[in-house]
Amino acid sequence: MANRLDLVLDEGTRVELERISRSRTEAARRVLRSKVLLAYAAGRGVTEISRELDYSRPSVYAIVGKAVEFGALAALDDLKGGRGRPRAISEGARAWIVNLACQKPTQLGYPHELWTRQLLAGHAREHCVEAGHPDLSKISAGTVTKILKANKLRPHKVRYYVERRDPDFERKMVDVLHFYREVQLVRDEQSAETDQMVAFLSYDEKPGIQAIETRGIERPPVPGSHPTTLRDYEYVRHGTLALMAGIDLVSGEILARIEPRTRSREFVEWLKMVDQHYPEGAKLRILLDNHSAHTSKETRQFLETVPGRFEFLFTPTHGSWLNLIENFFSKLARTILRGIRVKSRDELQSRLRQAIDWLNEQPVVFKWEWGLADLPTPAEA
Repeated sequence: MANRLDLVLDEGTRVELERISRSRTEAARRVLRSKVLLAYAAGRGVTEISRELDYSRPSVYAIVGKAVEFGALAALDDLKGGRGRPRAISEGARAWIVNLACQKPTQLGYPHELWTRQLLAGHAREHCVEAGHPDLSKISAGTVTKILKANKLRPHKVRYYVERRDPDFERKMVDVLHFYREVQLVRDEQSAETDQMVAFLSYDEKPGIQAIETRGIERPPVPGSHPTTLRDYEYVRHGTLALMAGIDLVSGEILARIEPRTRSREFVEWLKMVDQHYPEGAKLRILLDNHSAHTSKETRQFLETVPGRFEFLFTPTHGSWLNLIENFFSKLARTILRGIRVKSRDELQSRLRQAIDWLNEQPVVFKWEWGLADLPTPAEA
């Protein structure tokens, strides 16, 4: 290596090496090797490059030699099949580990629902010989993690999904979207002076709103001392309440009742309140889910007393995301209900009623837009 190697870079290779040498996302070894090759091609000496980049002289010679033989860009990466310790765990053994990870521990006699890396490594060590993979007799949890990571497996995690169990999901979803399109048309055409003879409401229940009281004294933020509210971690439960609410999709008004439960009788009381709120002769169209109280005998008996007054449209099973009232409940949970503390259920009821009245002073019209642009018009259908 006494003679200087002849490293010539064409313009395209030089530009790419300069890009890599300035990159913040490339691997550190590629960045360093690109700087070595650029410096060497510019006529710098090996000793100078070694000192400037804190890179040994043999390593500089090796990178330059590889660049001359295989190309500058190929020299940035380690060559496959090079020297190094061979894999101690065979491909078959690795495949066996992957196969184990794709089974539930309960299928192999363990009480665990999910694998841990320690459990999986222990099982592999115990049963590797009889499975024909003695090279796993000393496998560690860390090696199991590497094998799983290489195969993009995370058997210790659970990710939930919702299976569409409603065979008419698509048809019902289209019906809901047509409902929202009608709301859009009414909202665009209706003036403030025109009586609303068709009301469109989105309804649902939010049960389980907890009445929680803090035991200790709550301390507000103090500049220079503690920037946040200080709250005793101990609390007292006073029960729960349910918010039964429908939002007028044209005006944004919220029609709500606060009840301890969400049975048929409470739902009928909400319907009676809505019936009294709108003028006689108005058609009340309500979008709601498949809760049993919405189709119960008690509910049907009430609807028979006001024939033609109400029209229900049910969302598909597991299609609550199609109900716009869920957006309102989400906003309520993230704002007014976030961290709420009260001394009794009565106080919680008062706070909820105050919140509804406050929101109705300047009602927000929730608008549905998803899917409406692609919805066929009646003529196209």
